[in-house]
Amino acid sequence: MFDKLEDILIRLEEILRQLGEPGTAEDAAGFQQLMKEQAELQPIADTYLAYKKNKETISDSLELLEGESDEEMREMLKEELSEAKKKDEELERELKILLLPKDPNDSKNVIVEIRAGAGGDEAALFAAEIYRMYVKYAESRHWRTEMLSVNENGLGGFKEATFLLSGNGAYSRLKYESGVHRVQRVPETESGGRIHTSTITVAIMPEADEIDFHLDLNDCRFDVFRASGNGGQCVNTTDSAVRLTHIPTGIVISCQDEKSQLKNKEKALKVLRSRLYEMELEKQHDEEARLRRSQVGTGDRSEKIRTYNFPQGRVTDHRIKLTLHKIDSIMNGELDELIDSLTAADQAAKLANLKESA
Repeated sequence: MFDKLEDILIRLEEILRQLGEPGTAEDAAGFQQLMKEQAELQPIADTYLAYKKNKETISDSLELLEGESDEEMREMLKEELSEAKKKDEELERELKILLLPKDPNDSKNVIVEIRAGAGGDEAALFAAEIYRMYVKYAESRHWRTEMLSVNENGLGGFKEATFLLSGNGAYSRLKYESGVHRVQRVPETESGGRIHTSTITVAIMPEADEIDFHLDLNDCRFDVFRASGNGGQCVNTTDSAVRLTHIPTGIVISCQDEKSQLKNKEKALKVLRSRLYEMELEKQHDEEARLRRSQVGTGDRSEKIRTYNFPQGRVTDHRIKLTLHKIDSIMNGELDELIDSLTAADQAAKLANLKESA
């Protein structure tokens, strides 16, 4: 590990030297690549330098303690030494986490699919609320939201919705959201005051471009139809809506949000490419899972991951057995405590796997 850390210091020094050269900025692509690499290596280098400095503090404290006879000074040195040793353990663990293999999709934008499951209109209403929860979270992180397709139920709920969240680290923050989300509450239409349980399914996919996944258009069939709104009323008089069918897999994507047929076609292709890319990732994930089991799932749509219990004001994530009694703030997009806990659990599982394979 420490040889690798020393190599990182050397590489970072070389990057900073290149960035300081006058001609480097003229090569825009090369300059961006250097900046990206610096951003990845700088936190590791900073932590490693802090680790080395703390090691010196431990060494100095031991040396002073050995030659010190004054009892009061010895107690002070022992306290400093104890704090430095505790910090040493924390920094070493942080370094191990920083050196864990990076998910190549972490920096990507995400396409989110939300589908109402069991529970009829109540499930559709909850699907719309979860959509708004993610939009508010995106706003808090200054990400951009773009609706790709939506199928409403006429009561303000979503039978299904597909949208794009664009921003720094979007996939890294939301990749643990895939799965079944369950809601327990008294629906507004329930006269007897009984608590109902409904479910929705969330799928998180890294946005795939042509480099990630080549989509052969010969495998696709495009059909156009007239877009319609709730209850079947026509929202425009041209055949602008697009239905895209991927023949090998049978996947069907419909887009009618745009007035332009071309824009609807582009959106449908974007969703299809990401869906197929996710299928490839799932195959890889299943293969890796046979070798090591990660504690926190990031892809199984059938896994019940979370319960939102409104009468008790709690949200429970079943994967890490975490319960937070702050349902209002979570539904308002305050997801960082949940996401940070899931990330920490995933990192701990990966560190444990490293120890087992060492």
